Amino acid sequence: MNTRHFLNLWGPTSLAVLLAASLSSPVYADPSNTQEQASNEQTMLDEVAVASAEQAAHRELPRGHFNLPETGDIIGEYYTITVEDPEETLIDIARRHNIGFEEIRMANPDVSLWVPGEGTEVVIPAQYILPPAPREGVVINLSELRLYYYPANNPGIVETYPVSVGRDGFATPVGITRTTIKVKDPAWAPPASMRREAAARGEPAPAIVPPGPNNPLGRHAILLAMPSYLIHGTNRPDGVGMRASRGCIRMYPEDIESLYDRLPSGTQVNLMDAPFKAGWGADGTLFVQSYPQLEENTEGATPLHDALARLSDLVEDQVTVDEEQIKRAIEEPNGRFIALYGPQAQETAPIEAPVQLEGLLEEVEISTAVHLEGEA
Repeated sequence: MNTRHFLNLWGPTSLAVLLAASLSSPVYADPSNTQEQASNEQTMLDEVAVASAEQAAHRELPRGHFNLPETGDIIGEYYTITVEDPEETLIDIARRHNIGFEEIRMANPDVSLWVPGEGTEVVIPAQYILPPAPREGVVINLSELRLYYYPANNPGIVETYPVSVGRDGFATPVGITRTTIKVKDPAWAPPASMRREAAARGEPAPAIVPPGPNNPLGRHAILLAMPSYLIHGTNRPDGVGMRASRGCIRMYPEDIESLYDRLPSGTQVNLMDAPFKAGWGADGTLFVQSYPQLEENTEGATPLHDALARLSDLVEDQVTVDEEQIKRAIEEPNGRFIALYGPQAQETAPIEAPVQLEGLLEEVEISTAVHLEGEA
């Protein structure tokens, strides 16, 4: 996939962060027991140990935490909830379930954002294909508007949270960086360009915004090795999960607070743009998922070719796929899971010549080359 890489170290914003302040009882054997009693007690203890292990295995994980799959690439699940509070908005529900604005909107296109209504069923799209990147450090998929964290000290776990990224004109760049300094209760210096814009509107901006409820960085900020780019909280959580920032990565206040304490300085951060994802389910089903691609990364992009290349990387042997399903996923990028192949895939009408990834990929490459040559 053609993506935009860093042209320089300085981003579109000029955020200055000031370092303010941060920083069961044992069981004993009875010698008088008979051998049979001892055996019975041991059996009971074994059963208790097994039950305890099973309870531990099924114990609810913290918000945003998932067990990495033993096989495949998929975590979480879709589920529905029924609105009980008539005052609750769809955005309130999204935040409560660790879902972002665009995610909840796309999963519930016929539900009002502001008045879903008591008794309305709401789909919670809490199932994810892990992004096509090494499972280490932090991976932020910009088109997906979601962050993944693979903690080095907890290798069986992946964490994922919705994020906001740069809006039009303030695109978040693509590339590899790392975390540097962590700041609690940061102060914020609006960039000169923002102060000029505010002055032109008759709303002069302050040179420094101190920590507090009016600070757009929230209470926690994690600086990146790219000057002026941060992962931080926000005083406007309703905007999490959309393109709303000036290039930084915004998180719900509760999510950045949790991550802040556990994310070591020097952790790798992979900023990538993968609008098309594919992965295997535990039962051998091949799923795909597609999101709207960021406008700044569309130049030179070949969505169908990129999708087929991703699929080709996943399958060891040639498999039959429905090209129309792939095209529909790209043309209607709504984040929904599509079972492309395997036990959960819908049966399609028989075709005389099954579409095979390798041949189709070569065909798209030839078509793309001709098209580009003609334009040149």
